[in-house]
Amino acid sequence: MPRRLDVHIIMDNYGTHKTPLIRNWFARRPRFHVHFTPTYASWLSLVERWFALLTTKQIRRGTFHSVPQLKAAIQAFIDAHQENPKPFVWTKTADEILASIARFAERTTDARAAQLLSRTIGTGH
Repeated sequence: MPRRLDVHIIMDNYGTHKTPLIRNWFARRPRFHVHFTPTYASWLSLVERWFALLTTKQIRRGTFHSVPQLKAAIQAFIDAHQENPKPFVWTKTADEILASIARFAERTTDARAAQLLSRTIGTGH
């Protein structure tokens, strides 16, 4: 990578990335910019989301007869994305996400209980 370009690094919010040793290392290297994922958010989710965009907007729409064609399509997507990059924005708090998961768990548990009850009544047990 040419030294004239900035390097952006995405890290999770784990404390080891924020020690004085690490902070000093980055302070001596101004071309490196560190971005932390939100607390309680997995950095992997951001990566997965980006690959989901690549899949839905580029790969699924195409027909590729060779690996070089597929690679060219992926590179075209990356190039287009880099021309007008937009950060992923977290719109829900961890509490909102956990509440949503709890509601889903409650619905699926209720549905399973109703299914079991229906089977029990239907068999006369």
